Amino acid sequence: MALVAGAAPAAVLAATGSKSKTTTTTTTKPKTTTTTTTTTTRPKTTTTTTTTTTTTTKPTLIGGTVVLGATKTAVVPPTCVPNSGCFVVLTRVTAIPTIRDGVAYPTKVKVAGSLVALTLGLAKITKTATQTPHQLIAGLDASFGGTTQASVTVLKPGPGKNTTRFYSVVAQSPSFHLQPYLGYIVQFPLATPIPVLPGEIVALTVPTWAPLISYNLPLKSFAYRQSRKTNCPNTGHFDNAQLTIGQGTEYKCDYPGSRLEYNVTEIATPPPPTVYVH
Repeated sequence: MALVAGAAPAAVLAATGSKSKTTTTTTTKPKTTTTTTTTTTRPKTTTTTTTTTTTTTKPTLIGGTVVLGATKTAVVPPTCVPNSGCFVVLTRVTAIPTIRDGVAYPTKVKVAGSLVALTLGLAKITKTATQTPHQLIAGLDASFGGTTQASVTVLKPGPGKNTTRFYSVVAQSPSFHLQPYLGYIVQFPLATPIPVLPGEIVALTVPTWAPLISYNLPLKSFAYRQSRKTNCPNTGHFDNAQLTIGQGTEYKCDYPGSRLEYNVTEIATPPPPTVYVH
């Protein structure tokens, strides 16, 4: 809606009292419009903006976690390869991976620290045409001296030339009972962290049996060795596991194309920075 301001021009009437001719004169007062213009000058306003830029530098991590044995292939529960038997069970030995995904000695310690956890991939025991899983497990228990178990063993190479593959035990964790975890990937925390030094090898000891071998893998990319000297094509007839601190033996039984499904978590000892406030 538009609002209109003002009124129409006023009419002025002039009249006489004689009989003379009456003349009526109409005078129209011209409308006078006065326009007042007020000019207001706004003072110029200057606004100054100050921007403060803060550069955030990510702090440097000293120490940290190392997973010994970790390569591009993750730990998995082994499975039986069709029409090839089922060679997933490791029995009564200590074993070390010598190559995994093309990485030589992936469980070799590179920095000082402490071992804090063991991760295992354990195959599921399933029925056969003649036996139930319970019967199969009971048979393995009877054949290899008890229920399925494994522990972490720290080995020191030598003395002697590398061709002898000689290793001595410098530390070992308690054994873990594995039967409830068959068919799973399981991580066990170590109740007492195990100190390790560069150059040592973190092995896996199986005093009885454990289904944790993947096989039929590329021969040049995967291999492991057992703590045995002879009769390598067959299951060991004696207890070859290294269970005593200071015990040494040769690892002459080599198994290309196979992978031990384990790795070990280490927390590295943090070295002091080269420059710090005393």
